[in-house]
Amino acid sequence: MSQTSDQERASLAQHAAFKRVFTPGHLTFGLIAPLEAYPNTPFPTLKDHERLAKMIDDAGFASMWLRDVPFYDPNFGDVGQMLDPFVYAGFLASVTSRISIGTAGIVLPLRDPIIVAKQAASVDQLSGGRFILGLSTGDRPSEYPAFGADFDNREERYREAFNLIRSVGEQRFPKLGTRHYGTLHGELDLLPKPFGARMPMIAVGRSRQPLEWLAQNVDAWIWSVDDANAISQILDSLRVNAGTAPPPAYGYATFFDLAKDPDAPPKRFYNVVRIGRKALIDRWYQQQELGVTHVALNMKPSQRSAEDVIAEMAEHVLPLFGGSAVAPADA
Repeated sequence: MSQTSDQERASLAQHAAFKRVFTPGHLTFGLIAPLEAYPNTPFPTLKDHERLAKMIDDAGFASMWLRDVPFYDPNFGDVGQMLDPFVYAGFLASVTSRISIGTAGIVLPLRDPIIVAKQAASVDQLSGGRFILGLSTGDRPSEYPAFGADFDNREERYREAFNLIRSVGEQRFPKLGTRHYGTLHGELDLLPKPFGARMPMIAVGRSRQPLEWLAQNVDAWIWSVDDANAISQILDSLRVNAGTAPPPAYGYATFFDLAKDPDAPPKRFYNVVRIGRKALIDRWYQQQELGVTHVALNMKPSQRSAEDVIAEMAEHVLPLFGGSAVAPADA
């Protein structure tokens, strides 16, 4: 399997959408769709989602992340934004102009990787190079039988599909044999190609992969770990396992409840952080110093409206961290 080279990582440092989200020494913020608070139900309304997408685009958020949740499983209390992530990404590309649009993440073992590659490149073209392809193995075992997919070998198929997407997206008429998917004999060329030289591909969640593989193959990694000591260990491990190449950027996703009182101390309820603005800013300054480059916020458990949270972040938090890292992709 091919590994990410120094030159490839260097090229991503100039990729506008990737740089907007993942820049060393600079902490950025994104929001996970749907852009609303719905703490007491699995189902969002999607009310005003277009207006709120434009609002975060104008406010200086770095990214908007779309989840891949094919089914409603009552054992899991969330269905994400419900809309297919690639279809929704195409819509968002048409109503925004600055923000990076990413998936967090496509459940790769449930999908055909060649179709994923074509869908991702199509969105990347439609958005003018603002797309980031995040890939996962999912968190719902019940979905695998519905797709006729083997749950036990999902980590192996994830690696193979990841490499296949990279190959057909970056090579012309590639030759490639796979164990779980098809064979390419150099007679076919997948079109369109990504907007730029390469499309950022990141891991979302651990995806059952060893740290060595993550460090050497993905462009960035979004996990759920936000503890300072654990973050330090993760970043050290990524550096060691990356070898001579720069390590992938690290960020995390979290359920988020911004307290109305800016002086409210942090409280954790399982995987939800309820916190006031001042403590939040201190927390993020510390994480920026550690080397975290991105935080993806899920407002599902919020006790306040998404619009209020976005407005407070835009006025009081984002300016302290420089807003989005770069100008619009076409600047």
